[in-house]
Amino acid sequence: MSYIVRLTREIPMAATAFVRARIDETLKDEAAAVLAELGLTVSDVVRMTLTRVAKDHALPFELKVPNAETRAAIESSRATMKARRARFTDPKELFDALDQEARQQ
Repeated sequence: MSYIVRLTREIPMAATAFVRARIDETLKDEAAAVLAELGLTVSDVVRMTLTRVAKDHALPFELKVPNAETRAAIESSRATMKARRARFTDPKELFDALDQEARQQ
């Protein structure tokens, strides 16, 4: 699926450009619903984002590389899923481990 966004600005422009992006339809619909609650459209957000990128020469949000602890947790989780093994044998064991971890902090 592709989504066509028409870019316009508040100030007159010589030409209008179109941006196409392949977006999962469910993701687009969910995002559009949230944005509608804010009084915005997907096109509005694309326009605002590209405006900030052009003006600030940076993304309007912070991209982060996971720290070592987070990377280790991600890799451990991926290995567990790949091996198709459960870390806990039942819900009680999971909640006991969470309680113990919470007490240690």
